[in-house]
Amino acid sequence: MTLPILMSVPHAGLTIPPEVRDLCALIPDHILADSDEHAAEIYDLKSHVEAFITTDIARAAVDLNREKDDFRTDGVVKTHTCWNVPIYRKPLSPGQIQLLLDTYYHPYHRQLSEEAKNENVRLGLDCHTMAAFGPPVGPDPGQKRPWICLSNDDRTCPASWLKKLAKCLAKTFDHQVSINTPFRGGYIIRSHADELPWIQIEMSRDPFYPNEEKRVRILEAINMFCRMI
Repeated sequence: MTLPILMSVPHAGLTIPPEVRDLCALIPDHILADSDEHAAEIYDLKSHVEAFITTDIARAAVDLNREKDDFRTDGVVKTHTCWNVPIYRKPLSPGQIQLLLDTYYHPYHRQLSEEAKNENVRLGLDCHTMAAFGPPVGPDPGQKRPWICLSNDDRTCPASWLKKLAKCLAKTFDHQVSINTPFRGGYIIRSHADELPWIQIEMSRDPFYPNEEKRVRILEAINMFCRMI
């Protein structure tokens, strides 16, 4: 039996879209550093949940966790990585930006909305990894981050659910879980909360456990949580 979870993993991809590949100035290390490194391994739970959505497109090219009209440096179609590395050799045209949104951004969000209609799904989990120390564009530049941060922006799911999942994760990881600090929740959970309750999970890339161990422990916590709701 699968868990009643819609799992989203929006930042695990490393592929620069062919539409802008010739303009991209990033080397593979820069693309990796801007991604949710290890997310593909840690959240490899497709066979355990009711619905699972991810992409191979790199966050450096299209950030699915931003508003469609967020054109800041670190917005939906970025000009610089979160480490302030320029992404393109020259600015993208409005037409190129729109093509990226139409090809990769809007389909991802439509898929989230469609899966939320599944009557077997009770909760969405938007799953991320985070740098062990805050990057320059983060809410906490240079600061040491917790092992795990759960967020709901105080409104995307019942507070009791957030506390229950935090308790389950604290038990399986044997470590305190931070709530809404340093992250309060991104665009995905905020924009889809009217369709389904959502929680954002951020797992530190600090190697406190091997990736496979993190995967096993997070699955155990989600199983425990689903028995409580």
